[in-house]
Amino acid sequence: MDAQEARNFGSMLVAFGYIYPLQDHRRLVIKADASLYRFQTPYFWPTQQWPAEDTDYAIYLAKRNIRKKGILELHEQEQYNRLHKWMNHKWDFIVMQAKEQYRAAKERRKPDRVVFECQERAYWVVHRPPPGTVSAMDYGLDRRVDPNADEAKTPVFYERVMIFTQQSIMRPRVKSSVSIGALVKYCATYSSHDPFLSACLPSNPWQTDDVTNWTLNMPNVETPTKTRVERWTFSFRELLSDPRGRNDFRLFLKKEFSGENLAFWESCEDLKWGTAATMKEKAEQIYKTFLARGAPRWINIDGNTMEITVKGLKHPHRYVLDAAQTHIYMLMKKDSYGRYLKSPVFKETLKKAACPEEHKFTEAQLEHNAKNRKPSPSPIILQQQEQEQKAKMAANVDITQVMSKLSKQAKEAPPPRPAAAAAASST
Repeated sequence: MDAQEARNFGSMLVAFGYIYPLQDHRRLVIKADASLYRFQTPYFWPTQQWPAEDTDYAIYLAKRNIRKKGILELHEQEQYNRLHKWMNHKWDFIVMQAKEQYRAAKERRKPDRVVFECQERAYWVVHRPPPGTVSAMDYGLDRRVDPNADEAKTPVFYERVMIFTQQSIMRPRVKSSVSIGALVKYCATYSSHDPFLSACLPSNPWQTDDVTNWTLNMPNVETPTKTRVERWTFSFRELLSDPRGRNDFRLFLKKEFSGENLAFWESCEDLKWGTAATMKEKAEQIYKTFLARGAPRWINIDGNTMEITVKGLKHPHRYVLDAAQTHIYMLMKKDSYGRYLKSPVFKETLKKAACPEEHKFTEAQLEHNAKNRKPSPSPIILQQQEQEQKAKMAANVDITQVMSKLSKQAKEAPPPRPAAAAAASST
């Protein structure tokens, strides 16, 4: 076995929880350096086949909450709140178990207590991995079990059914009339925008080989259709999901001097769906641009959200800015979105929107369109063209503003001293 195979085998042992790192406990790999590792106690090995229940995880988080005096990691705090809300009916039992385990642990010697805490933390990192960490238990020993096989009717099975039934009874319900009314309202709103329920205007390109419909509905078309603009009024999510609508909303925010909000939201989306190699660099750049003190495009968020975000940026991952992004999203939704729908920017776009009329082709025209049919361009080429267009838009700088700024700086600069005066002062 060479060094690479040995390292891969060691990483598999770490990923499945047979050994665990002592320094960076969230990285379940073998590092090619002097990092220290320990063997996991056999009680926590995956071969024991005892399921990692949510109740046990809730007891573990409650115990850590007591030991850390309420200071948990961000993902642990989110899981703690979720489990507290979900298991509210038996939370007193969970807290009691956590206090008993914490009291029993304090009676041990300190070295034994520290080792057990590391072993328990390593177990839950494997079975409840933090965001951005791939869990080996998702495709490991459990995959050998046939999911279609009938489960044995053991007492554990019936206990799980009883717990599920109790939780179903306690879950809040919505009247069927209310849910059906909401469904009818949704269908009535979107029926005219569904290509299966309403005709494509001016024609269906799949039937007539006329690509006018696709041209009118390109992502960054200059003049959108009226149907497309009307869809922006359905919800704020519809507006942001349309590239043309987002550009229109960006223009409105620039006029209100709040364009940094949308820019921050887009940067967070790029971080969330971008490559893992540039994740840390993007997170640092977003912090310097929008969140740091004296940032060039500083955004206004509350102190609690800022504290959570800054704490998470010490160990950045894809969702480290979710709290700040949600705060800015709700701010734009509740404040800017309503004013945008009443603004001259939206009214002007709606006024100029294209209203194509239905065009019926004759048999001769359909044959002519079929003969002139061309293969559609590759999506890669379209993506490259879109990136080039964005680069051109970013490169367009208003020369008059630059010249006026330079002239203003020249006026504010002190006049140069004469050579004779400078020589006299030096002597």
